[in-house]
Amino acid sequence: MPKPLRMSRRLWVAVWAVLCVAGIAATAALNAFPAPDPQPEKPVSAECAEYIADIEAQLAKAKREGNEDGVLAFTRSRVGADDCSDEVLDHFSGDR
Repeated sequence: MPKPLRMSRRLWVAVWAVLCVAGIAATAALNAFPAPDPQPEKPVSAECAEYIADIEAQLAKAKREGNEDGVLAFTRSRVGADDCSDEVLDHFSGDR
């Protein structure tokens, strides 16, 4: 079985220093670029806005009743209703 290569402490310190300098340089390069512009909000249909308002009202009611840790389920019973899943996800996935 071959002997493992032994590295001196100086070599370990040199490798560590090179990696640190590379990390600092990469961080500086990434910080130099500006953040991308936020996407403009898409318009929401009136039906979806009403649905989102209904969800917020039910969440507020559950919070007032102390059911913050429970599960709320929402269903759409009308046939042909707008699919508001993307709008609901966009609305409730913000910095809340």
